[in-house]
Amino acid sequence: MLDQSIAYDSKIEGEIIVTRRDAVVNWIRRHSVWPMPMGLACCAIELMAAASSRFDVSRFGMEVMRFSPRQADCMIVAGTVTYKMAEVVRRIYDQMGDPKWVVAMGACASSGGMYRSYAVLQGVDRILPVDVYVSGCPPRPEALLDAMISLQHKIGYENSIDPADAQKTVEPL
Repeated sequence: MLDQSIAYDSKIEGEIIVTRRDAVVNWIRRHSVWPMPMGLACCAIELMAAASSRFDVSRFGMEVMRFSPRQADCMIVAGTVTYKMAEVVRRIYDQMGDPKWVVAMGACASSGGMYRSYAVLQGVDRILPVDVYVSGCPPRPEALLDAMISLQHKIGYENSIDPADAQKTVEPL
């Protein structure tokens, strides 16, 4: 059965599917997200629960949590980010390959939470470009799954063609 969400202008002609290249690339990226947990506090426990068999995150295309930034394309920042840890979080983010996405899980990662002090970064979006925010203290695993589905939806509509490649044309044989 053909997934009709590949592109709005996709069509089947016999045994051939006609669509755009960026639609196929986005469909592949959307269904193969490799998350990397950055568990820094209480939200990490709920992140572990979301990865368990009860919630089965693999049914959404996020098979296994990767603990190496070079194997991951989605960083889930779960918990309080202190100023001392901010440099490490940024360095790990920079080691991830492109394209990459960030999910801020919980009130502390999103806005500093109840820790408004000199030592706590008031939101991870001050050092990383956050794609999806998950509210709660700590958020339930279902909220994280909903955020990952929202991220997949966002990935599906991104422009995956490099502007330099868009100018190239392919000559027919």
